[in-house]
Amino acid sequence: MDFEDKTITCADCGSDFIHSADDQARYHERGLTNEPKRCPACRAKRRDRQGSGGPGSRGEGSHPTRRFSSGGDRPDRESFPATCASCGKETTVPFRPTQGRPVYCRDCFQQNRGG
Repeated sequence: MDFEDKTITCADCGSDFIHSADDQARYHERGLTNEPKRCPACRAKRRDRQGSGGPGSRGEGSHPTRRFSSGGDRPDRESFPATCASCGKETTVPFRPTQGRPVYCRDCFQQNRGG
């Protein structure tokens, strides 16, 4: 598929920016069908705002069951104790085990996957 540079008007600041043919090809490869609405500068500002507690932020308090590390906004995964169904070793998993469904330790899981 051939792509050509497009000039788009930013929805936030109203300035024109170029959506290059290379960017369009990357969007197409990733399955993205919508063109960008904001210029690169406004996208960066929006990301910064969201990262510092704005709407949609993943900062502290945005999800009641997540715990957060002191090293930034990225949550530590909650883990649950489990017993491996294959080797019987005690382990922890990043999901709540369900009765009747096997849970594997990291080593057994990798072996079962063929890894």
